[in-house]
Amino acid sequence: MADKRDFYEVMGVPKNATDDEIKKAYRKLAKQYHPDLNPGDKEAEAKFKEVNEAYEVLSDKDKKARYDQFGHAGVDPNFGGGAGGGSPFSGDIDLGDIFNSFFGGFGGQRQANPNAPRRGSDTEAVVNISFEEAAKGCRKTVAFNKVDACADCGGTGAKKGTSAKTCSQCGGSGQVRINQRTPFGMVQTARTCDRCGGTGKVIETPCDTCKGSGKVRRQKTIEINVPAGIDNDQMLNVSGQGNAGTNGGPNGDLHVYVNVRPHPIFERRGDDIWCEMPITFTQAALGAEVVVPTIDGKVSYQVREGTQPGDVFKLKGKGIPHINGRGRGDQFVRMTIEVPKNLSQKQKDILKEFDDSAEEKNYQKRKGFFDKLKEMFDDKK
Repeated sequence: MADKRDFYEVMGVPKNATDDEIKKAYRKLAKQYHPDLNPGDKEAEAKFKEVNEAYEVLSDKDKKARYDQFGHAGVDPNFGGGAGGGSPFSGDIDLGDIFNSFFGGFGGQRQANPNAPRRGSDTEAVVNISFEEAAKGCRKTVAFNKVDACADCGGTGAKKGTSAKTCSQCGGSGQVRINQRTPFGMVQTARTCDRCGGTGKVIETPCDTCKGSGKVRRQKTIEINVPAGIDNDQMLNVSGQGNAGTNGGPNGDLHVYVNVRPHPIFERRGDDIWCEMPITFTQAALGAEVVVPTIDGKVSYQVREGTQPGDVFKLKGKGIPHINGRGRGDQFVRMTIEVPKNLSQKQKDILKEFDDSAEEKNYQKRKGFFDKLKEMFDDKK
C-alpha cells in the first residue's frame, strides 16, 4: 500500500476541506479524466479510477474518519486481514466502537449487534451528454468503482469450505467489559474486542482473494436511462448499485451526476431555449422569411417589417421537455442585425442615396433621442 497516493493529494484539497469542497474537487477531476472525454488515454483512465476511489472514502463520514486515523489500512478491504481475521481495519468499523475502546461505555449500555445487517454506502459517477441528449433523453453507459461482496467466499471472509467462528474472548458480542476502580467506586466500561475487531467472529482461515474482508473493489459498467429534460449537474439515483452491505445488508445506491456539454447555438434557461438569429439590414427593414434552428429541426419564420436589433420572438413549445412531466418550454429567438462590411463604391453610393431620401419618421428612436437632447440643453439656458 506504500505506492498509493494520499487521498487528499489525489483530490487536491487540504485535510481540513469541507464536504462541499471535496465534492466540488471530485466533480472537476471526474470531468477532466472521464474516459468519454479521453478515449484511449490509459493514464487518464487510471487517474479517473484513482479519483473515484479517493472520493468514495472522503465523501463518507465514517470512512473518512478511519482514513484520517489509520490511513489506507483503515479503509481498503483488500488490505491485510491476516490469519485470525482480527485486524481492526478489515471490513466496516463502527466509529462508536472505536470511541468506546478509548473512552468506554458505562455499564448497562446496550450495544448494537455487531453481526446485524448494515446497508452499504453510496458511490458516485459522472456521465457526459450532449445538449440534444439532455433535451430528448438517451441511454448511456456508466463506468464506476464499487466494493462488492467477494465471489470466492460469498462475502464471509473465510476461505471456501471453512467458516468464521464465534470469538472466544467476547463471546460473539464484539465488546469486552472492564471493571475499573475510580474515586466514585467501581465503574464498568466497554471497549471493542481486540481479538475480533468488534465483529464477534474470528476467521481462522481467511479467503485468499479478499484477505478476510469479505469484500473486493472492482470497476463496473451499467447502462442507465437519462430522462428527457435533465439539466447540467443534476443527479440520477440508481438504486442498489452502490457498495455492498455488511452481514447480508443491502447495497447502497449509485449517484450519477450529469454533465451537459454546452451547445454552440442554444442556451438553456430553465426549460426554455434561447438563441440569436443574425439577419441582414434589408431583411430587418423589409421583412423576410428566415429559417430558424430548433432541437427538433429547422422551422420557417416570417420576420416582420421594421424589426429592430434585440427584438425577441417566441416559438411556443419548442423548448426543453419538462422532466418527468408533460409539456415543454418555449424557444426565444433574439434578432441581431449585421451591418455589412467591405462595401463596393456602388453599394456605398446606393446607401448614401437611400440615407439622403429617408425622413425622420423612418427613424423614431433617433428622432426621440435628439428631441430629448434638445430639451436637456434648453433647460440649462
